[in-house]
Amino acid sequence: MSKNRDALKFFQAYLKEMIDVGGINLPKSISVSLGAKLGKMLQKRGITGLEDSLRKIYNVLNAKTRIKAIDDKTLEISLKYSKRFCPIGGKFNPDKAELIQSTICIPYTIAFLNTSYPEFKYDVETIECILNSNNRYCRYKLIKEPKTSIESRE
Repeated sequence: MSKNRDALKFFQAYLKEMIDVGGINLPKSISVSLGAKLGKMLQKRGITGLEDSLRKIYNVLNAKTRIKAIDDKTLEISLKYSKRFCPIGGKFNPDKAELIQSTICIPYTIAFLNTSYPEFKYDVETIECILNSNNRYCRYKLIKEPKTSIESRE
């Protein structure tokens, strides 16, 4: 795991430098682009179903994924990691939590879903983040609503 941890630390330092040099829009743009590419790739592989697709993207990060329907529009996604270490943001660091969520995690997820399931519009509400809770969980609510006919044409 040491090599993997070193690679993650490099990745996290790279993200921090990207934000320092290019501002928050640079990692956000890259996250959106990568999320959309992943959505297209999973479509080509025949992965269907919103919950299955979400499980696929989080399994890559070695997260145990639990998805619970709260109502017709809302899913609660809970990701459990083996350690109190976020693969994207690193260790406990409340000052960095919102920045990582708003520039990387949320744009990536929404772009992935917009590409894979364009009939909905999505919003994410963070419940718990490793960076500001110092636990092993990342939890969020995914709110999906059908697009209106005007939104669908845009």
